[in-house]
Amino acid sequence: MIYSANEICEKLAVVGFHANMISYLTTQLHLPLTKAANTLTNFAGTSSLTPLLGAFIADSFAGRFWTITFASIIYQIGMTLLTISAIIPTLRPPPCKGEEVCVVADTAQLSILYVALLLGALGSGGIRPCVVAFGADQFDESDPNQTTKTWNYFNWYYFCMGAAVLLAVTVLVWIQDNVGWGLGLGIPTVAMFLSVIAFVGGFQLYRHLVPAGSPFTRLIQVGVAAFRKRKLRMVSDPSLLYFNDEIDAPISLGGKLTHTKHMSFLDKAAIVTEEDNLKPGQIPNHWRLSTVHRVEELKSVIRMGPIGASGILLITAYAQQGTFSLQQAKTMNRHLTNSFQIPAGSMSVFTTVAMLTTIIFYDRVFVKVARKFTGLERGITFLHRMGIGFVISIIATLVAGFVEVKRKSVAIEHGLLDKPHTIVPISFLWLIPQYGLHGVAEAFMSIGHLEFFYDQAPESMRSTATALFWMAISIGNYVSTLLVTLVHKFSAKPDGSNWLPDNNLNRGRLEYFYWLITVLQAVNLVYYLWCAKIYTYKPVQVHHSKEDSSPVKEELQLSNRSLVDE
Repeated sequence: MIYSANEICEKLAVVGFHANMISYLTTQLHLPLTKAANTLTNFAGTSSLTPLLGAFIADSFAGRFWTITFASIIYQIGMTLLTISAIIPTLRPPPCKGEEVCVVADTAQLSILYVALLLGALGSGGIRPCVVAFGADQFDESDPNQTTKTWNYFNWYYFCMGAAVLLAVTVLVWIQDNVGWGLGLGIPTVAMFLSVIAFVGGFQLYRHLVPAGSPFTRLIQVGVAAFRKRKLRMVSDPSLLYFNDEIDAPISLGGKLTHTKHMSFLDKAAIVTEEDNLKPGQIPNHWRLSTVHRVEELKSVIRMGPIGASGILLITAYAQQGTFSLQQAKTMNRHLTNSFQIPAGSMSVFTTVAMLTTIIFYDRVFVKVARKFTGLERGITFLHRMGIGFVISIIATLVAGFVEVKRKSVAIEHGLLDKPHTIVPISFLWLIPQYGLHGVAEAFMSIGHLEFFYDQAPESMRSTATALFWMAISIGNYVSTLLVTLVHKFSAKPDGSNWLPDNNLNRGRLEYFYWLITVLQAVNLVYYLWCAKIYTYKPVQVHHSKEDSSPVKEELQLSNRSLVDE
Protein backbone atom coordinates (compact mmCIF):
# COMPACT_ATOMS: atom_id res chain seq x y z
CA MET A 1 0.00 0.00 0.00
CA ILE A 2 2.83 2.41 0.84
CA TYR A 3 4.44 1.68 -2.53
CA SER A 4 1.14 2.35 -4.36
CA ALA A 5 0.58 5.60 -2.45
CA ASN A 6 4.10 6.70 -3.36
CA GLU A 7 3.46 5.91 -7.00
CA ILE A 8 0.23 7.91 -7.10
CA CYS A 9 1.90 10.93 -5.46
CA GLU A 10 4.89 10.66 -7.79
CA LYS A 11 2.71 10.45 -10.89
CA LEU A 12 0.55 13.34 -9.68
CA ALA A 13 3.70 15.41 -9.32
CA VAL A 14 5.21 14.49 -12.69
CA VAL A 15 2.02 14.97 -14.71
CA GLY A 16 0.99 18.09 -12.80
CA PHE A 17 4.43 19.45 -13.58
CA HIS A 18 4.23 18.89 -17.33
CA ALA A 19 0.57 18.55 -18.40
CA ASN A 20 0.16 22.27 -19.02
CA MET A 21 3.81 23.17 -19.59
CA ILE A 22 3.18 24.23 -23.20
CA SER A 23 0.93 26.99 -21.83
CA TYR A 24 3.59 28.05 -19.30
CA LEU A 25 6.24 28.33 -22.01
CA THR A 26 4.01 30.28 -24.42
CA THR A 27 2.08 32.50 -21.98
CA GLN A 28 4.61 33.07 -19.20
CA LEU A 29 7.96 32.83 -20.99
CA HIS A 30 6.46 33.93 -24.36
CA LEU A 31 8.30 31.33 -26.45
CA PRO A 32 7.14 30.82 -30.07
CA LEU A 33 4.87 27.80 -30.46
CA THR A 34 7.28 25.63 -32.45
CA LYS A 35 10.18 26.41 -30.09
CA ALA A 36 8.01 25.64 -27.07
CA ALA A 37 6.77 22.40 -28.65
CA ASN A 38 10.30 21.30 -29.51
CA THR A 39 11.55 22.23 -26.02
CA LEU A 40 8.97 19.93 -24.47
CA THR A 41 9.48 17.05 -26.88
CA ASN A 42 13.27 17.36 -26.47
CA PHE A 43 12.83 17.27 -22.70
CA ALA A 44 10.47 14.32 -22.97
CA GLY A 45 12.97 12.59 -25.24
CA THR A 46 15.87 13.19 -22.87
CA SER A 47 13.77 12.09 -19.89
CA SER A 48 13.08 8.84 -21.70
CA LEU A 49 16.72 8.33 -22.73
CA THR A 50 18.37 8.81 -19.33
CA PRO A 51 16.64 5.65 -17.99
CA LEU A 52 19.39 3.66 -19.71
CA LEU A 53 21.83 5.19 -17.24
CA GLY A 54 19.47 4.64 -14.33
CA ALA A 55 18.88 1.02 -15.34
CA PHE A 56 22.63 0.39 -15.58
CA ILE A 57 23.15 1.75 -12.07
CA ALA A 58 20.22 -0.23 -10.63
CA ASP A 59 20.99 -3.56 -12.30
CA SER A 60 24.74 -3.30 -11.75
CA PHE A 61 25.26 -2.33 -8.12
CA ALA A 62 22.81 0.12 -6.50
CA GLY A 63 19.59 -1.84 -6.68
CA ARG A 64 16.20 -0.44 -7.64
CA PHE A 65 15.22 0.96 -4.24
CA TRP A 66 18.23 3.24 -3.79
CA THR A 67 18.24 4.26 -7.45
CA ILE A 68 14.61 5.39 -7.15
CA THR A 69 15.33 7.20 -3.89
CA PHE A 70 18.28 9.30 -5.07
CA ALA A 71 16.71 9.96 -8.47
CA SER A 72 13.57 11.25 -6.74
CA ILE A 73 15.66 13.71 -4.73
CA ILE A 74 17.26 15.04 -7.93
CA TYR A 75 13.83 15.37 -9.54
CA GLN A 76 12.60 17.18 -6.41
CA ILE A 77 15.36 19.79 -6.74
CA GLY A 78 14.41 20.44 -10.38
CA MET A 79 10.72 20.87 -9.53
CA THR A 80 11.55 23.22 -6.67
CA LEU A 81 13.73 25.36 -8.93
CA LEU A 82 11.00 25.76 -11.57
CA THR A 83 8.38 26.50 -8.88
CA ILE A 84 10.58 29.27 -7.47
CA SER A 85 11.00 30.76 -10.96
CA ALA A 86 7.20 30.81 -11.32
CA ILE A 87 6.80 32.66 -8.00
CA ILE A 88 9.52 35.32 -8.32
CA PRO A 89 8.55 37.89 -11.05
CA THR A 90 12.14 38.81 -11.95
CA LEU A 91 12.75 35.23 -13.11
CA ARG A 92 10.13 35.64 -15.86
CA PRO A 93 9.66 38.23 -18.63
CA PRO A 94 7.05 40.98 -18.00
CA PRO A 95 3.41 40.19 -18.90
CA CYS A 96 2.18 41.02 -22.39
CA LYS A 97 0.36 44.35 -22.82
CA GLY A 98 -2.55 44.37 -25.23
CA GLU A 99 -1.53 43.79 -28.83
CA GLU A 100 2.13 44.68 -28.21
CA VAL A 101 4.78 42.14 -29.12
CA CYS A 102 5.53 40.08 -26.01
CA VAL A 103 9.01 40.14 -24.52
CA VAL A 104 10.57 36.69 -24.81
CA ALA A 105 12.41 35.25 -21.81
CA ASP A 106 16.09 36.24 -21.79
CA THR A 107 19.08 33.91 -21.57
CA ALA A 108 19.23 33.91 -17.76
CA GLN A 109 15.52 33.16 -17.42
CA LEU A 110 15.72 30.37 -19.98
CA SER A 111 18.80 28.98 -18.22
CA ILE A 112 16.75 28.42 -15.07
CA LEU A 113 14.13 26.62 -17.15
CA TYR A 114 16.70 24.40 -18.87
CA VAL A 115 18.51 23.54 -15.61
CA ALA A 116 15.20 22.60 -14.00
CA LEU A 117 14.25 20.47 -16.99
CA LEU A 118 17.70 18.84 -17.03
CA LEU A 119 17.44 17.90 -13.36
CA GLY A 120 13.97 16.55 -14.08
CA ALA A 121 15.35 14.47 -16.94
CA LEU A 122 18.15 13.08 -14.75
CA GLY A 123 15.68 12.26 -12.00
CA SER A 124 13.39 10.55 -14.45
CA GLY A 125 16.35 8.47 -15.57
CA GLY A 126 16.45 6.76 -12.19
CA ILE A 127 12.72 6.62 -11.51
CA ARG A 128 11.24 5.39 -14.78
CA PRO A 129 13.22 2.18 -15.41
CA CYS A 130 13.02 1.05 -11.79
CA VAL A 131 9.54 1.93 -10.58
CA VAL A 132 7.60 -0.59 -12.69
CA ALA A 133 10.25 -3.30 -12.30
CA PHE A 134 10.45 -2.70 -8.54
CA GLY A 135 6.68 -3.09 -8.30
CA ALA A 136 6.79 -6.32 -10.30
CA ASP A 137 9.60 -7.54 -8.03
CA GLN A 138 7.10 -7.62 -5.18
CA PHE A 139 5.35 -10.56 -6.89
CA ASP A 140 6.93 -14.00 -6.73
CA GLU A 141 5.17 -16.06 -9.41
CA SER A 142 7.12 -19.17 -8.39
CA ASP A 143 5.12 -19.10 -5.15
CA PRO A 144 2.09 -21.40 -5.65
CA ASN A 145 0.15 -19.44 -3.01
CA GLN A 146 0.34 -16.24 -5.01
CA THR A 147 -2.54 -15.76 -7.44
CA THR A 148 -1.73 -12.28 -8.78
CA LYS A 149 0.18 -12.33 -12.08
CA THR A 150 2.54 -9.67 -13.39
CA TRP A 151 0.42 -9.06 -16.50
CA ASN A 152 -2.48 -8.23 -14.17
CA TYR A 153 -0.18 -5.94 -12.19
CA PHE A 154 0.75 -3.99 -15.34
CA ASN A 155 -2.92 -3.33 -16.09
CA TRP A 156 -3.66 -2.02 -12.62
CA TYR A 157 -0.37 -0.13 -12.39
CA TYR A 158 -1.44 1.79 -15.47
CA PHE A 159 -4.92 2.25 -14.00
CA CYS A 160 -3.63 3.78 -10.74
CA MET A 161 -1.27 6.01 -12.65
CA GLY A 162 -4.10 7.04 -14.96
CA ALA A 163 -6.19 8.02 -11.94
CA ALA A 164 -3.35 10.26 -10.75
CA VAL A 165 -3.05 11.72 -14.24
CA LEU A 166 -6.79 12.43 -14.24
CA LEU A 167 -6.47 14.44 -11.04
CA ALA A 168 -3.43 16.31 -12.37
CA VAL A 169 -4.94 17.34 -15.72
CA THR A 170 -8.16 18.55 -14.12
CA VAL A 171 -7.54 20.09 -10.70
CA LEU A 172 -3.89 21.11 -11.11
CA VAL A 173 -4.27 22.48 -14.63
CA TRP A 174 -7.31 24.51 -13.54
CA ILE A 175 -5.29 25.97 -10.67
CA GLN A 176 -2.42 26.83 -13.02
CA ASP A 177 -4.73 28.61 -15.47
CA ASN A 178 -7.06 30.33 -13.00
CA VAL A 179 -5.21 30.78 -9.69
CA GLY A 180 -1.52 31.01 -10.52
CA TRP A 181 1.52 29.09 -11.68
CA GLY A 182 3.24 29.37 -8.31
CA LEU A 183 0.51 27.37 -6.58
CA GLY A 184 -0.09 25.21 -9.67
CA LEU A 185 3.53 24.05 -9.69
CA GLY A 186 3.91 24.16 -5.91
CA ILE A 187 1.28 21.49 -5.28
CA PRO A 188 3.00 18.79 -7.42
CA THR A 189 6.34 19.81 -5.87
CA VAL A 190 4.95 19.13 -2.39
CA ALA A 191 3.32 15.89 -3.65
CA MET A 192 6.71 14.73 -4.93
CA PHE A 193 8.29 15.49 -1.55
CA LEU A 194 5.61 13.48 0.26
CA SER A 195 6.05 10.58 -2.19
CA VAL A 196 9.77 10.37 -1.42
CA ILE A 197 9.10 10.33 2.33
CA ALA A 198 6.42 7.63 1.95
CA PHE A 199 8.60 5.49 -0.32
CA VAL A 200 11.67 5.56 1.94
CA GLY A 201 9.47 4.93 4.97
CA GLY A 202 8.35 1.59 3.57
CA PHE A 203 11.87 0.20 3.18
CA GLN A 204 11.31 -2.73 5.57
CA LEU A 205 8.13 -3.82 3.78
CA TYR A 206 9.59 -4.28 0.32
CA ARG A 207 11.00 -7.36 -1.37
CA HIS A 208 14.54 -6.42 -2.43
CA LEU A 209 16.41 -8.31 -5.15
CA VAL A 210 20.20 -8.22 -5.09
CA PRO A 211 21.80 -6.67 -8.24
CA ALA A 212 23.52 -9.33 -10.35
CA GLY A 213 26.23 -7.16 -11.88
CA SER A 214 26.34 -5.12 -15.05
CA PRO A 215 24.16 -6.69 -17.75
CA PHE A 216 25.85 -4.56 -20.39
CA THR A 217 29.24 -6.05 -19.47
CA ARG A 218 27.86 -9.57 -19.88
CA LEU A 219 26.40 -8.73 -23.29
CA ILE A 220 29.67 -7.21 -24.47
CA GLN A 221 31.61 -10.22 -23.17
CA VAL A 222 29.46 -12.57 -25.27
CA GLY A 223 30.05 -10.44 -28.36
CA VAL A 224 33.81 -10.32 -27.78
CA ALA A 225 34.04 -14.08 -27.12
CA ALA A 226 32.01 -14.85 -30.26
CA PHE A 227 34.23 -12.57 -32.33
CA ARG A 228 37.41 -14.19 -31.00
CA LYS A 229 36.08 -17.63 -31.99
CA ARG A 230 34.48 -16.54 -35.26
CA LYS A 231 36.69 -18.89 -37.31
CA LEU A 232 35.70 -21.99 -35.37
CA ARG A 233 33.24 -24.46 -36.83
CA MET A 234 29.98 -24.75 -34.95
CA VAL A 235 29.56 -27.92 -32.88
CA SER A 236 27.07 -30.44 -34.24
CA ASP A 237 25.32 -30.96 -30.90
CA PRO A 238 24.27 -27.92 -28.78
CA SER A 239 24.72 -30.02 -25.64
CA LEU A 240 28.49 -29.77 -26.26
CA LEU A 241 28.35 -26.02 -25.62
CA TYR A 242 29.38 -24.61 -22.25
CA PHE A 243 26.75 -24.80 -19.49
CA ASN A 244 27.40 -23.80 -15.89
CA ASP A 245 24.37 -23.55 -13.59
CA GLU A 246 26.47 -22.42 -10.63
CA ILE A 247 27.85 -19.38 -12.43
CA ASP A 248 24.44 -18.48 -13.88
CA ALA A 249 22.50 -19.01 -10.63
CA PRO A 250 22.44 -15.30 -9.56
CA ILE A 251 21.08 -14.22 -12.98
CA SER A 252 18.61 -17.07 -13.51
CA LEU A 253 16.55 -17.25 -10.31
CA GLY A 254 13.30 -17.61 -12.25
CA GLY A 255 14.58 -20.04 -14.85
CA LYS A 256 17.46 -20.79 -17.17
CA LEU A 257 17.41 -19.69 -20.81
CA THR A 258 17.78 -22.69 -23.11
CA HIS A 259 19.58 -22.88 -26.43
CA THR A 260 17.92 -21.57 -29.62
CA LYS A 261 19.01 -22.10 -33.23
CA HIS A 262 18.79 -18.44 -34.25
CA MET A 263 21.89 -16.24 -34.52
CA SER A 264 24.12 -19.30 -34.29
CA PHE A 265 27.25 -17.20 -34.82
CA LEU A 266 26.86 -16.04 -31.20
CA ASP A 267 26.89 -19.66 -30.03
CA LYS A 268 30.60 -19.77 -30.79
CA ALA A 269 31.11 -17.79 -27.58
CA ALA A 270 30.07 -20.97 -25.71
CA ILE A 271 32.40 -23.38 -27.54
CA VAL A 272 35.05 -24.75 -25.18
CA THR A 273 38.55 -24.87 -26.67
CA GLU A 274 41.98 -25.84 -25.37
CA GLU A 275 42.97 -22.18 -25.29
CA ASP A 276 40.26 -21.56 -22.68
CA ASN A 277 42.31 -23.72 -20.31
CA LEU A 278 39.16 -24.59 -18.39
CA LYS A 279 39.59 -26.75 -15.29
CA PRO A 280 36.87 -28.39 -13.19
CA GLY A 281 35.31 -25.91 -10.74
CA GLN A 282 37.19 -22.99 -12.30
CA ILE A 283 35.40 -19.80 -13.34
CA PRO A 284 36.25 -19.12 -16.99
CA ASN A 285 37.44 -15.89 -18.51
CA HIS A 286 34.09 -14.57 -19.77
CA TRP A 287 35.84 -12.48 -22.42
CA ARG A 288 36.80 -15.81 -24.02
CA LEU A 289 34.05 -18.20 -22.93
CA SER A 290 30.40 -17.56 -22.05
CA THR A 291 27.67 -19.90 -20.87
CA VAL A 292 24.71 -20.72 -23.10
CA HIS A 293 22.46 -18.77 -20.74
CA ARG A 294 24.52 -15.61 -21.25
CA VAL A 295 24.59 -16.12 -25.02
CA GLU A 296 20.80 -16.44 -24.98
CA GLU A 297 20.57 -13.22 -22.95
CA LEU A 298 22.20 -11.35 -25.82
CA LYS A 299 20.00 -13.14 -28.36
CA SER A 300 16.88 -12.13 -26.40
CA VAL A 301 17.91 -8.48 -26.37
CA ILE A 302 18.65 -8.51 -30.11
CA ARG A 303 15.31 -10.19 -30.88
CA MET A 304 13.48 -7.55 -28.86
CA GLY A 305 14.96 -4.67 -30.86
CA PRO A 306 12.74 -4.63 -33.99
CA ILE A 307 9.51 -5.09 -32.01
CA GLY A 308 10.55 -2.42 -29.52
CA ALA A 309 11.41 0.04 -32.28
CA SER A 310 7.96 -0.33 -33.83
CA GLY A 311 6.46 1.65 -30.94
CA ILE A 312 8.39 4.81 -31.80
CA LEU A 313 5.90 6.29 -34.27
CA LEU A 314 2.95 5.74 -31.94
CA ILE A 315 4.74 7.97 -29.41
CA THR A 316 5.35 10.52 -32.17
CA ALA A 317 1.61 10.60 -32.85
CA TYR A 318 0.76 10.71 -29.15
CA ALA A 319 3.17 13.62 -28.56
CA GLN A 320 1.01 15.96 -30.64
CA GLN A 321 -1.70 15.93 -27.97
CA GLY A 322 0.42 18.04 -25.66
CA THR A 323 1.41 20.51 -28.36
CA PHE A 324 -0.67 21.09 -31.50
CA SER A 325 -3.85 19.41 -30.31
CA LEU A 326 -3.69 21.55 -27.18
CA GLN A 327 -3.26 24.66 -29.34
CA GLN A 328 -6.34 23.60 -31.32
CA ALA A 329 -8.28 23.40 -28.07
CA LYS A 330 -7.15 26.91 -27.05
CA THR A 331 -8.82 28.35 -30.16
CA MET A 332 -12.15 26.55 -29.59
CA ASN A 333 -15.15 27.16 -27.32
CA ARG A 334 -14.39 25.18 -24.16
CA HIS A 335 -17.31 26.33 -22.02
CA LEU A 336 -19.17 23.62 -20.11
CA THR A 337 -21.48 26.23 -18.61
CA ASN A 338 -21.83 29.98 -19.06
CA SER A 339 -19.39 30.57 -16.21
CA PHE A 340 -16.97 27.63 -16.45
CA GLN A 341 -14.73 26.51 -19.27
CA ILE A 342 -12.40 23.53 -19.32
CA PRO A 343 -8.70 24.56 -19.47
CA ALA A 344 -6.99 23.61 -22.71
CA GLY A 345 -4.34 21.76 -20.70
CA SER A 346 -7.06 19.52 -19.27
CA MET A 347 -8.10 18.16 -22.65
CA SER A 348 -5.95 15.11 -22.01
CA VAL A 349 -8.54 14.13 -19.39
CA PHE A 350 -10.47 12.55 -22.26
CA THR A 351 -7.41 10.48 -23.18
CA THR A 352 -7.02 9.38 -19.58
CA VAL A 353 -10.70 8.52 -19.10
CA ALA A 354 -10.69 6.51 -22.32
CA MET A 355 -7.52 4.71 -21.22
CA LEU A 356 -8.92 3.90 -17.76
CA THR A 357 -12.21 2.69 -19.19
CA THR A 358 -10.40 0.50 -21.71
CA ILE A 359 -8.16 -1.00 -19.02
CA ILE A 360 -11.19 -1.96 -16.90
CA PHE A 361 -12.97 -3.42 -19.94
CA TYR A 362 -9.82 -5.26 -21.02
CA ASP A 363 -9.11 -6.76 -17.59
CA ARG A 364 -12.69 -7.62 -16.60
CA VAL A 365 -14.34 -8.51 -19.91
CA PHE A 366 -11.99 -8.80 -22.88
CA VAL A 367 -9.46 -11.16 -21.24
CA LYS A 368 -12.16 -13.54 -20.02
CA VAL A 369 -13.80 -13.72 -23.45
CA ALA A 370 -10.51 -14.03 -25.35
CA ARG A 371 -9.29 -16.74 -22.96
CA LYS A 372 -12.11 -19.04 -24.11
CA PHE A 373 -10.83 -18.85 -27.69
CA THR A 374 -7.05 -18.74 -27.20
CA GLY A 375 -6.56 -20.76 -24.03
CA LEU A 376 -4.02 -18.15 -22.83
CA GLU A 377 -4.35 -16.96 -19.25
CA ARG A 378 -3.79 -13.36 -20.33
CA GLY A 379 -6.37 -13.65 -23.14
CA ILE A 380 -4.14 -12.59 -26.02
CA THR A 381 -0.41 -12.23 -26.40
CA PHE A 382 1.17 -8.85 -25.86
CA LEU A 383 2.08 -8.83 -29.56
CA HIS A 384 -1.61 -9.03 -30.50
CA ARG A 385 -2.38 -6.37 -27.92
CA MET A 386 0.23 -4.03 -29.41
CA GLY A 387 -1.10 -4.61 -32.92
CA ILE A 388 -4.61 -3.55 -31.90
CA GLY A 389 -3.16 -0.39 -30.37
CA PHE A 390 -1.32 0.45 -33.60
CA VAL A 391 -4.52 0.23 -35.66
CA ILE A 392 -6.44 2.47 -33.25
CA SER A 393 -3.63 5.05 -33.23
CA ILE A 394 -3.76 5.25 -37.03
CA ILE A 395 -7.48 5.96 -36.84
CA ALA A 396 -6.86 8.63 -34.16
CA THR A 397 -4.50 10.75 -36.29
CA LEU A 398 -6.70 10.28 -39.37
CA VAL A 399 -9.69 11.62 -37.42
CA ALA A 400 -7.58 14.48 -36.01
CA GLY A 401 -6.91 15.75 -39.53
CA PHE A 402 -10.61 15.87 -40.41
CA VAL A 403 -11.42 17.66 -37.14
CA GLU A 404 -8.87 20.36 -38.00
CA VAL A 405 -10.49 20.76 -41.43
CA LYS A 406 -13.82 21.31 -39.66
CA ARG A 407 -12.34 23.80 -37.18
CA LYS A 408 -10.80 25.91 -39.93
CA SER A 409 -13.97 25.85 -42.03
CA VAL A 410 -15.83 27.41 -39.09
CA ALA A 411 -13.05 29.99 -38.70
CA ILE A 412 -13.37 30.89 -42.41
CA GLU A 413 -17.15 31.05 -42.14
CA HIS A 414 -16.90 33.61 -39.34
CA GLY A 415 -14.03 35.62 -40.85
CA LEU A 416 -11.51 34.62 -38.16
CA LEU A 417 -8.62 33.38 -40.28
CA ASP A 418 -6.45 36.36 -39.34
CA LYS A 419 -7.61 36.58 -35.72
CA PRO A 420 -5.59 33.90 -33.96
CA HIS A 421 -6.48 35.12 -30.45
CA THR A 422 -10.24 35.09 -31.08
CA ILE A 423 -12.14 31.97 -30.06
CA VAL A 424 -13.56 30.08 -33.03
CA PRO A 425 -17.28 29.31 -32.39
CA ILE A 426 -16.91 25.54 -32.51
CA SER A 427 -17.20 23.26 -29.50
CA PHE A 428 -14.15 21.57 -28.02
CA LEU A 429 -16.22 18.37 -28.08
CA TRP A 430 -15.06 17.89 -31.68
CA LEU A 431 -11.62 17.04 -30.26
CA ILE A 432 -12.88 14.27 -27.97
CA PRO A 433 -12.72 11.50 -30.63
CA GLN A 434 -9.00 12.00 -31.32
CA TYR A 435 -8.13 12.33 -27.62
CA GLY A 436 -10.28 9.32 -26.74
CA LEU A 437 -8.88 7.13 -29.49
CA HIS A 438 -5.34 7.92 -28.35
CA GLY A 439 -6.35 6.79 -24.86
CA VAL A 440 -7.73 3.49 -26.16
CA ALA A 441 -4.60 2.99 -28.26
CA GLU A 442 -2.39 3.62 -25.22
CA ALA A 443 -4.31 1.06 -23.13
CA PHE A 444 -3.59 -1.56 -25.76
CA MET A 445 -0.22 -0.62 -27.20
CA SER A 446 1.70 1.00 -24.34
CA ILE A 447 0.79 -1.61 -21.74
CA GLY A 448 1.44 -4.39 -24.27
CA HIS A 449 4.76 -2.75 -25.12
CA LEU A 450 5.75 -2.61 -21.44
CA GLU A 451 4.65 -6.24 -20.91
CA PHE A 452 6.71 -7.27 -23.92
CA PHE A 453 9.91 -5.68 -22.64
CA TYR A 454 9.49 -6.98 -19.09
CA ASP A 455 8.48 -10.51 -20.10
CA GLN A 456 10.94 -11.11 -22.91
CA ALA A 457 14.00 -9.56 -21.30
CA PRO A 458 16.42 -11.75 -19.33
CA GLU A 459 15.35 -11.59 -15.68
CA SER A 460 18.60 -9.94 -14.57
CA MET A 461 17.91 -7.09 -17.01
CA ARG A 462 14.39 -6.10 -15.97
CA SER A 463 15.34 -2.48 -15.18
CA THR A 464 17.27 -2.33 -18.44
CA ALA A 465 14.25 -3.72 -20.28
CA THR A 466 12.02 -1.03 -18.81
CA ALA A 467 14.66 1.51 -19.84
CA LEU A 468 14.38 0.21 -23.42
CA PHE A 469 10.63 0.87 -23.20
CA TRP A 470 11.39 4.45 -22.22
CA MET A 471 14.08 4.71 -24.86
CA ALA A 472 11.46 3.93 -27.52
CA ILE A 473 9.40 6.77 -26.03
CA SER A 474 12.49 8.98 -26.09
CA ILE A 475 13.15 8.32 -29.75
CA GLY A 476 9.45 8.87 -30.50
CA ASN A 477 9.64 12.33 -28.96
CA TYR A 478 12.84 13.15 -30.82
CA VAL A 479 11.23 11.97 -34.07
CA SER A 480 8.36 14.33 -33.30
CA THR A 481 10.83 17.19 -32.86
CA LEU A 482 12.58 16.28 -36.11
CA LEU A 483 9.30 15.91 -37.98
CA VAL A 484 7.97 19.26 -36.72
CA THR A 485 11.24 20.99 -37.61
CA LEU A 486 11.40 19.51 -41.12
CA VAL A 487 7.73 20.15 -41.88
CA HIS A 488 7.99 23.71 -40.55
CA LYS A 489 11.08 24.32 -42.70
CA PHE A 490 10.06 22.70 -45.97
CA SER A 491 6.39 23.69 -45.94
CA ALA A 492 7.28 27.38 -45.62
CA LYS A 493 6.37 29.51 -48.65
CA PRO A 494 7.54 32.98 -49.74
CA ASP A 495 4.20 34.49 -48.71
CA GLY A 496 4.81 33.38 -45.11
CA SER A 497 2.34 30.49 -45.11
CA ASN A 498 3.33 27.27 -43.38
CA TRP A 499 1.79 23.94 -42.42
CA LEU A 500 2.81 24.65 -38.83
CA PRO A 501 2.81 28.43 -38.30
CA ASP A 502 4.25 29.95 -35.14
CA ASN A 503 1.52 32.45 -34.36
CA ASN A 504 -1.66 31.73 -36.31
CA LEU A 505 -2.90 28.14 -36.43
CA ASN A 506 -5.86 29.22 -38.57
CA ARG A 507 -3.52 29.91 -41.49
CA GLY A 508 -1.69 26.60 -41.15
CA ARG A 509 -2.21 23.15 -42.64
CA LEU A 510 -2.18 21.12 -39.45
CA GLU A 511 -4.44 18.52 -41.06
CA TYR A 512 -1.69 17.71 -43.57
CA PHE A 513 0.73 17.15 -40.70
CA TYR A 514 -1.71 14.77 -38.99
CA TRP A 515 -2.25 12.85 -42.20
CA LEU A 516 1.50 12.62 -42.79
CA ILE A 517 1.79 10.94 -39.38
CA THR A 518 -1.13 8.67 -40.35
CA VAL A 519 0.70 7.47 -43.46
CA LEU A 520 3.92 6.91 -41.52
CA GLN A 521 2.02 4.88 -38.93
CA ALA A 522 0.38 2.76 -41.63
CA VAL A 523 3.82 1.88 -43.04
CA ASN A 524 5.00 1.18 -39.49
CA LEU A 525 2.06 -1.21 -38.96
CA VAL A 526 3.14 -3.29 -41.96
CA TYR A 527 6.67 -3.38 -40.54
CA TYR A 528 5.35 -4.43 -37.12
CA LEU A 529 3.21 -7.24 -38.52
CA TRP A 530 6.25 -8.66 -40.31
CA CYS A 531 8.38 -8.43 -37.14
CA ALA A 532 5.66 -10.07 -35.04
CA LYS A 533 5.27 -12.90 -37.56
CA ILE A 534 8.94 -13.90 -37.40
CA TYR A 535 9.45 -13.21 -33.69
CA THR A 536 10.64 -16.09 -31.49
CA TYR A 537 9.65 -16.08 -27.81
CA LYS A 538 12.43 -16.73 -25.32
CA PRO A 539 12.49 -20.34 -24.04
CA VAL A 540 12.94 -20.69 -20.29
CA GLN A 541 13.62 -23.85 -18.30
CA VAL A 542 11.71 -23.22 -15.09
CA HIS A 543 12.45 -25.04 -11.82
CA HIS A 544 9.48 -25.57 -9.50
CA SER A 545 10.13 -26.94 -6.02
CA LYS A 546 7.19 -28.18 -3.98
CA GLU A 547 6.87 -28.27 -0.22
CA ASP A 548 6.18 -31.99 -0.12
CA SER A 549 8.71 -34.77 -0.67
CA SER A 550 8.06 -35.05 -4.41
CA PRO A 551 11.09 -34.51 -6.65
CA VAL A 552 11.91 -31.19 -8.26
CA LYS A 553 9.97 -30.63 -11.46
CA GLU A 554 11.38 -28.89 -14.49
CA GLU A 555 9.31 -27.32 -17.23
CA LEU A 556 10.44 -25.89 -20.52
CA GLN A 557 8.32 -22.88 -21.39
CA LEU A 558 8.12 -20.42 -24.21
CA SER A 559 7.54 -17.15 -22.43
CA ASN A 560 3.94 -15.97 -22.94
CA ARG A 561 2.99 -19.31 -24.49
CA SER A 562 1.74 -22.62 -23.12
CA LEU A 563 4.05 -25.47 -22.17
CA VAL A 564 5.81 -27.14 -25.05
CA ASP A 565 7.51 -29.80 -22.98
CA GLU A 566 6.72 -31.08 -19.53
